Parts: sequence; C-alpha cells; structure tokens
Amino acid sequence: MEPDSEGTEAADQVFEEIDNRRSLTGAALVAVALVGIAFSAYQLWLGARGFVFEFAIPGVTTVRLGALSSLQVRAIHVNFALVMAYLLFPGSSGDGAVTRRIAALPSLARDRLGDSPVTRAAEGVRRGVWWLFVDEESTRITPSDLGLVLLSTFPTAYYLTQYDEVTDVIRILGLGGARTFGEVVPPLAALEVGPLAEYSLAYLMGVLAILLVLEATRRALGLLLTLLVSVFLLYAKYGYLLPRDVPVARTFATSQLRWDQIVQNLWYTVEGILGVPVGVSVRFIYIFILFGAFLEMSGAGKWFIDLAYSITGTRKGGPAKASVVASGFMGMLSGSSVANTVTTGALTIPLMKRSGYSPEFSGAVESSVSSGGQILPPVMGAAAFLIVEYTGTPFRDVVIAATLPAIAFFFGMWVMVHFEAAKRGIGGLDREQLLDLGPHMRRGWFYLVPLGLLLHYLVIARLSVGRAGWLTIIATVALIAMVAAYNERTGPYLVGSILAGYALFAVSLASLGVTPIELAYGAEASEFGAVGALSEAASSLPTIIAAISVVFLLADPRGDAPLLDLDDDVIDAATWFDERTGFEVASSRAGQFGSFVLKAMDSGAKTATIVVVAVAAAGIIPGVIGITGLGGSLRALIISVSGGSLVLLLILAGLAAVIVGMGMPTTVMYIIIVVLLGPVLPEFGIAILAVHLFVLYLGLMADVTPPVMVAAYAAAGIAKSDPFDTGKQAFLLSLNKILVPFAFVFSPGILLIRTTDGQGSVLTGADFADLGFFLPEVVAPIVAVFAGVYALGVAIIGYYHTDVRSGSRVWLIAAAVLLSVPGMVLLPASAAFGIVGVDVALYSVTNELVARGVGAAILLVGLVRNRRRAGGDDYEEDESDRRGQRDSSTAATQ
Repeated sequence: MEPDSEGTEAADQVFEEIDNRRSLTGAALVAVALVGIAFSAYQLWLGARGFVFEFAIPGVTTVRLGALSSLQVRAIHVNFALVMAYLLFPGSSGDGAVTRRIAALPSLARDRLGDSPVTRAAEGVRRGVWWLFVDEESTRITPSDLGLVLLSTFPTAYYLTQYDEVTDVIRILGLGGARTFGEVVPPLAALEVGPLAEYSLAYLMGVLAILLVLEATRRALGLLLTLLVSVFLLYAKYGYLLPRDVPVARTFATSQLRWDQIVQNLWYTVEGILGVPVGVSVRFIYIFILFGAFLEMSGAGKWFIDLAYSITGTRKGGPAKASVVASGFMGMLSGSSVANTVTTGALTIPLMKRSGYSPEFSGAVESSVSSGGQILPPVMGAAAFLIVEYTGTPFRDVVIAATLPAIAFFFGMWVMVHFEAAKRGIGGLDREQLLDLGPHMRRGWFYLVPLGLLLHYLVIARLSVGRAGWLTIIATVALIAMVAAYNERTGPYLVGSILAGYALFAVSLASLGVTPIELAYGAEASEFGAVGALSEAASSLPTIIAAISVVFLLADPRGDAPLLDLDDDVIDAATWFDERTGFEVASSRAGQFGSFVLKAMDSGAKTATIVVVAVAAAGIIPGVIGITGLGGSLRALIISVSGGSLVLLLILAGLAAVIVGMGMPTTVMYIIIVVLLGPVLPEFGIAILAVHLFVLYLGLMADVTPPVMVAAYAAAGIAKSDPFDTGKQAFLLSLNKILVPFAFVFSPGILLIRTTDGQGSVLTGADFADLGFFLPEVVAPIVAVFAGVYALGVAIIGYYHTDVRSGSRVWLIAAAVLLSVPGMVLLPASAAFGIVGVDVALYSVTNELVARGVGAAILLVGLVRNRRRAGGDDYEEDESDRRGQRDSSTAATQ
C-alpha cells in the first residue's frame, strides 16, 4: 500500500514544522553527505577492527595509521557529531532577540536620519550579520557554521597529538600543570597573547569543547536542554554559595571548585562529556542506528507496513490494528517517537480516518504505538544500550526481560482499537485494497533474515552488542547485493557461484587451515575438522555473497532486478545525482545498490547526530553530580521525601521521568533520572534491571503527556485534529506504559528474571523446574498482567458488547490494579494498619495471589454483566422492532 497524497502532504508539512534541519542543495548537500558517510565509515571500522587503524597490502606490507585510546575514539565520535550538527542545523533564523534588534536598526536610522551614512552603515551591519550568522530559509551554510566546524576540530586535534600530556601531566598535576599554546606549538609562540598566554592550551581546549557541545545542543535539541546543562555547570562553580543554614539549600550546598577542576572533570576524564553515555554511543548505539538505516533504506520498512496491513487489514478495525503492528516495528528501528509517528502516520492515519475512526482517535493510536516502539525488542531504542552499560547486564538478558512487557503493551493497544471499532461499528478494509499475503511474502521474505540473524547473534551465539550489530549490517548489505543481482536469467548462476565460493572456503579451511582471503594476507593456519570447516565457512558467507553479487552487478549493471524494492529516498537521491551529472545511476541496478549503501550511511549519520549530541550534553550532568558530591545528598533527600515508602518512591520516580522527558530525547531523560534515582530504588530490593526498564517506560509517556506531547502534536498535524484532544486520548491509550512497569517492578517474574538479595538474573532451567516459585511468581503475574491490561483497555474505551457504565469502569480499573500490581494496594494497606497500631505484613506472595484472584473475579463479573446487559438491550431492540412491524401491519390492514 502507498500513502495517499493527503497523508503524504500532511506528514511532510508536520515534519517541516518539527524538524529544524536545513534543506540543502548542490555542493552543500554533497559535502554534508560526505561527512555523514565518513562518520558511518569510521564507526563501521570500529565495529569491524576495533581501535587499531591499519590495513595490509597482500604481499607488500602492512600500513599502520595508529592505535587510539578509548578517550581519543570518543573525542573523534563527538567531533563528527558536532560537525554534522553545525552543518545540518542553522544557528539563527533571524527571529531571535538580538537579530530582531539588528534587523530593526536600518529602518530606525532611516526614520530619524533619512538616507545618511549612518543609515547605510546600519544596513551594512545588518547585511554583514545576516551573511555571517543568519540562515532565514534554512537552506545555506553560513561562514559562522564553517568557523564552528573548524573550531570543533581543535580539541580533538589536541587529544590526538598531545595525549601523553593528558595521561602523564593533566591527570597528576591538573590543567594548571599543562603547557601553554606557545610551548605546544613553538613556531606560533608569537601569537601567545591574552588568554593564550595566561591559560594552558589544554584548559582552553576543554572550555572550547564544552561551549561547542552546548551550541550544538542548542541547535539540534533546543534551548531547554541547553539551559538545563548550563544550570548544572553554574551549580558546579557556584553551588558553594548556597546558604548552609537553610534546610533544603544545605542539602545542595557544595565545596568550592575552580573552573579548571570542572573543565578537567568534564572533558579529560570518563566522568563527563566523554563518559559512559558517549562510550555507549561509540560501541552500541551508532552501529544499531546504522543497522536500522540499512534495513529501512533496503525497503524493509515499506514491506513490513504492507505485511501488517495484509495480515490485519480485513479484521474489525483493521487499519488501526495494522498501525499497532507496523508502528511498533518502525519505532523499534527509528528509536524516535516523533519520526515514527510522521513516517508511518502518513499511511495509517488517513486509512484509520476513512474506516470510521475519529481524527483524534486515529492520531492518538499512531502516536501512542509509535512512542512504544522503543520498548520493543530486539532493537529497542538507544536507551536500551545505556541500560546494558549502566547495569552491566548482557544485551541478551535485556532483550529477554523486555519482551513480555512490550508484548503486554501492544496487546493492550490491540484490545483498545478492537473495542473502539466494535463501539463504532468499524469493519476492516476490502481484500482488494490490500496486497495478497502469499505473493507479498515471496517478494520480501528475505527482509526477515537480518532480524533473525540479529537475534541469533545476540541470544544464541551471545556475541557482543557491537559485534552483532556489525555482522548484521554486513549480512544486510550482502542480502541486498544478492537481491539486486538476482533475476530469472542470472539466478541459477548466482546461486551456483555462491555455493561454489562457500565450498571453496570450506575446503580451504579443512585442508590449509585458512580461507583464501586469509591466505593472501599471510594469516596463520589453524586446524579444522570437516564440521568445523563448514561452520567457520558459514561465518564468511555474507562476505562471499556480497563479493560474488557485486561481480554479477558489475558484469551486467543494467539487468532487471525484480525483487529489488529500495526505499524511495534511495531512488530520489540517485535521480538527483543523475540530473546534475548526466549519469544513469537510478536506472541501473548496480547504481541503485551503490546508492543504497551510501544513502544508508548518510541517513544513519544524520539520525545518530542528534543522539550523539544529546548524550554528550547529558554526560555533563552526571559529571557535575560526581564532582560536587550531589549524588549522596539527593539520595538522602529522596528517601526522606518518600518517607521510606516504596509505593510513594515509585510514584515520585514516575512523575520525575514524565516531567523530565517532556521535550527531552529519551536518552537524556533516562540518563538524568537514572543518575538521580537509580541508586535509591535497588535499596528497596528491586532488581536493578527492573528499575532501569521502569524509568524507560515512564519516560516514554512524556511523548504523549499534555501539555508537551510532541508525538501527539505530530499525529494531530497529520490527522488534522484538535491537538489537545489528540494528546489526551493518546495519554489514555498509553496508560499501559504506566501499569506494566509498576507490575514488573513488584513482580520481576514478568521480566523472566528472579530476584535474590536485590540481584536479578534471567530464569534458568532450575527456576522453571521449581514450581513453588515458577507458578506463583512467574506464571501467575504474567497471566494477571495481560488480564489487567485487558481490563484497563475495556475501561478506557468504555465498551464491551455495549457501553460500559461509569461505575463499571471504576470497578474495571480496580480489577486492572489488583490483577497487575496488587502490591500497590497491599503495601499502603499495611501502612494504614500500622498508623492505627496494628502491625501486619500484608505484602506476601500468598496475599498477592488472593488479590489477583479478587481482581480476576471483579473483571469476570463486570464482563459477564455487561454482556448480559448487551443481550438484554438487543432483545429490547428486537422486541421494539417487532412491535413496530405489527403496528405497521395493523395500520395497513385498517
């Protein structure tokens, strides 16, 4: 299915409103694309070869460019993101307070002085400022942008050339012991004036790096995050001025710090900008964003959306159900609620509206499921990789733990769109409007291969996250190369050549102990048996497929490729190139394949830029907390405010996640909340993985929570609906993202983990065999949370065979809570008994089962009563119709 013109135009308009990136053309567009491709190539090298940059020329020599340390690699990573941010996002559009005043100067001078030299000077100043700094139409790169690009290379260049000073001097003596500019670069000692003479070069480079990160943050992510980070910076310097005789202020008062101490901590250690978040971005986040870009540019996004409609489109409320499936998948790849809403909403929202859903409900469904895509394994959003790093949990375990809660959320969405369809009498689409499932699967079954391989690498082979991402990207490229080279004429030869190449590798391994490629590079031989040789050769299969397919493409670049269906952005980019160069790339299957690879690398870099800038800026916050000792004070304050109540602490943590998440990227929200609240919750015996997933779930609610609700605003723009009503409905539809995390915090069995002394571990065979644990603490909570999600869905929609009355809705909500989170009732009840002097511990596994049973009974009674009432209403309607028919017959007879 293709988006109609209504949906596409609305989506484009919304995207232009919410995305402040430049629309570049010509040489500027090519330059930005080249930087993005270089960024992706750098990350692919890290994924394949690590931090050593060398390559061998077979039979000649090995060229070694150097080996980088972790901090140097991170500095280059951030530098690439800064360059991309300055090129992609304008610094000023001319509507700021300063630029407005400068723009008003010429007219003000003309009114008072006429056409005078002063007026002409004011006009010259205005033109000069606009040329240097202002990009009103977001279509050109200004000289100031190029200046910032140049400046951004200086701190990184210092890291690369003076790293010995960082390790041997700065870490021991501080920035005051480092050399000045003239000492580092003697030929330019004459330029050592002012700050260059007063401060060490390392200090100046650190200050410059921090300011550059703040400016990139302002451009790419807005003023809110920039101000928040700036407040933390000022707090680090001036927090000691807070009065120590005022109770709350005393908690936040710090010892006095010098600027050089702050700068050293934030730029020259792993505690600040180049800390854990950026390290995770280098190792995990970027490579998975790139994988998502390759998969999307291959055409998989379109194929999966069509697949969702083919499977669910004819069902009751089919368009909305397809939106649940398709948006979940696309959100998993994009990692952005807003981008997913705009991308898939262009198709799903108009179809939902035409089928009978209200514009507000259509936008609410799309924004709600789009914001939930980041909790859907196996890819999830960038925050999932931060969870891996902060908790020390293998990504495989994170995927396993996150699976059932994600399914529960999407099940709840399915339930709600189903009952809304039943309430409004909305059917499905005609089969003629949809693609046939069988032919559709035959045309694109291979899109499932990368996801299957990713799961294999992560769950079965247990490779590192970065390595799994790298191998999956290579497999995706090989797959699309094969698809591009395949047609009825070349198919048998292509498959035969691949099999022959695989056999050659296997025989070479079995007989020589190396592959033919390794033999050319002089690798040492190993011993393989027949089975080992076949297995090892299988790991080289993507390389074999890619190499042979590219040979076929070069031999016949203009042959047909019936299975190749790349994303429209790839074809548009190739067509744009052809129009300006006279080549025929877009009409060549070899050209399309090359465009696919380059466009995916470019798209991945552009998507990753915002994430990298966000985690670099967010890294300042834990850096400040660490150097000021604020963490311990906050921990004591939080425990004091919550009064030691787990329920109250969870509610406070949830509110904090939602509030901080408003207008913030998910990764930034996660970092802030985890740094502030993460150390507190495990003290209550909660598994640390449950704590971090809880923060992620609640933070995602911010995208659909009024008044900010960025995803809901985007959906409302496409649906042409009232934004506030759309956001309100999206918030209600997303309440499962509150119910489910509260459920797995109290019952970690839902995450398929077992908690012992506050430490959680994925269930083993012994845990499954321990029925005394498995049935009440795993099976019962899982069944109950799905039942609770069902009850909440019915209550929100207010329909089950007939309209649900207000009183029944309240009882269904109570049933949802008792089924999913009985601890939220039992713990406060115990506290209430304690207030009146009765010491009783109600929170136990047995009482949880009883409470779940009560919730199940309430749900069952409510559903049965509503169904009977619906039957009675139908009977009364039928009787009324029959009476009407009899009266009509009698009247006709008379």
